[in-house]
Amino acid sequence: MNGPGVVNGPVVVGVDGSEASLTAVRVAAREAALRGVGLRLVHAFGGPSVHVPPWSPASAGVRELVDGTLAEAERRARTAAPHLEISRDVVVGEPVMVLELETRTASLAVVGSRGLSRFGSLLLGSTAAHLAAHAGCPVLVVRGRPDPAGPVLLAVDGSPHAEPAVEFAFAHASRHGTDLVALHAWNTHTERVYDAPGDPPFVTYDEERLRHEEERVLAEALVGPGKKYPDVEVRRRLVRGRVRHTLIEASADAGLVVVGARGRGGFTGLLLGSVSQAVLHHADCPVAVVRAAEK
Repeated sequence: MNGPGVVNGPVVVGVDGSEASLTAVRVAAREAALRGVGLRLVHAFGGPSVHVPPWSPASAGVRELVDGTLAEAERRARTAAPHLEISRDVVVGEPVMVLELETRTASLAVVGSRGLSRFGSLLLGSTAAHLAAHAGCPVLVVRGRPDPAGPVLLAVDGSPHAEPAVEFAFAHASRHGTDLVALHAWNTHTERVYDAPGDPPFVTYDEERLRHEEERVLAEALVGPGKKYPDVEVRRRLVRGRVRHTLIEASADAGLVVVGARGRGGFTGLLLGSVSQAVLHHADCPVAVVRAAEK
């Protein structure tokens, strides 16, 4: 059940008591308020990687610790959005699997970029990367500089699988009242199929022709959402260069980077390949990963 998520579902956020997860709670609360949905605080307890006795959340001392963790998370959420409907839950299980299940009924999942090394761990490598590949809703990883300001930076590749990411980026920019920078990276190794008479049956390396084709891809990807969100000012950036480097460099001036899945050209394999790992680990602002629905 992968895809854009349940429209009216809550924003779910993983809580482990670390400062990074509490920052994620604040971001999640703001997102929930802007979307007009509730916020769900989830603390995952235990799992096979935690080498501790078989406690349960009801064990002596553990309930107090968990309650304190969730109470502080709710306090942070109330500070960010005082009138928000908030629910909280403790679930026994491996955090990454607990959150994956939670995403099936959520409109957005929010996680911190780093967490605790044990009890309820929400480390980026194990949780955010897994959710980016398997979540049932968009995943927002809170990382980079504190309270980043700037436009939404959208990675555009023009493939049908990337359309949910484009929609998400426009909607986010509209809710936050910010601009959108649509970035499309290309190089002479980008493969395109040209159907004009006389084209050779192999990749064409006419740089000028290729650049015009990439301009068309970028423009067409923005037509529909541009009409749906006329309040969003869009700036197009066609950049010749390596995708990974280009996105990370541009993230320094962005408030959020939005990437899709199953792209073509430079963005192929974005979720599971080196580009996604680089952006998730090195972007200078939060990163949203939006998957296309599986058919």
